[in-house]
Amino acid sequence: MSLVTLRSVMQGAMKGNYAVGSFNFFGLENVQGIIAAAAAKNAPVIVQASPGCVKHIGEKCICGMVEGISDDYGIPVVLHLDHAADYETVKRCIDNGFSSVMIDASGKSYQENVEITARVVEYAARVGVSVEAELGHVGGNEENVTVDERKALFTDPVMAQKFVEETGIDALAVAVGTVHGFYKLPPQLDFERIQTIHDLMPDMPLVLHGGTGVPEPDFIRSISCGIRKINVGTELWYIGYGNTMKKYAEEMPINGDPRKVMAHVREECRKIVENKIEVFGSAGKLIRY
Repeated sequence: MSLVTLRSVMQGAMKGNYAVGSFNFFGLENVQGIIAAAAAKNAPVIVQASPGCVKHIGEKCICGMVEGISDDYGIPVVLHLDHAADYETVKRCIDNGFSSVMIDASGKSYQENVEITARVVEYAARVGVSVEAELGHVGGNEENVTVDERKALFTDPVMAQKFVEETGIDALAVAVGTVHGFYKLPPQLDFERIQTIHDLMPDMPLVLHGGTGVPEPDFIRSISCGIRKINVGTELWYIGYGNTMKKYAEEMPINGDPRKVMAHVREECRKIVENKIEVFGSAGKLIRY
């Protein structure tokens, strides 16, 4: 199966009022587990690589790997670049076959964000690649940031509408109370803000970053308010990948087979993703292109 764009799977999510999971990967078995879960659940899926992952594996190798696994399982897959902060990284990923990219200039001024994002949209449009961008700022879980300080970084609904109009993006990542990494305190999502942004732009897919640790009822409510893409990375990194590999590697004899360890990684990632697919409401929603 060929790689498909974020735009294509978002169309189904918008019509069906569900969210598509976007799962970070860090190696071969990780990707296999993610795609195996989507195939088992007959669900659309997005696999995403951070700039660090791209640097570690390489753009061309990532594209070949994901395309090959997509073919193995017989389902279309979105290959997405997550949180790229510079134009050149985005350009290389587009040139080497990624079907979707995120340019994250949310830490810059509004005008700089618009200019950089619009430039990426223009380049991506030449080959039909989808573009996600962020307005507001979904940061890490800094202990010294107060609630009021964090809310100051939340996405402004009116500015969001202006940003979408000025850039022509395909999906908008919104800052509404989630953070990257594990939560030290229960997340408090601003559902009213999500709903307001969705009401202003009912045809714009909204993206929720920082999905690890969000309670299932909050996922369901955020989807009802307009979230159509949900990112999950930390859970796969620490639990699916790191903890699993550590556990079974410690049990492996010195002359053991490391592939058996990585098979456990693949299986644990599959379980995590299958659960998320059910929560997000995308099970049974796969569209074959």
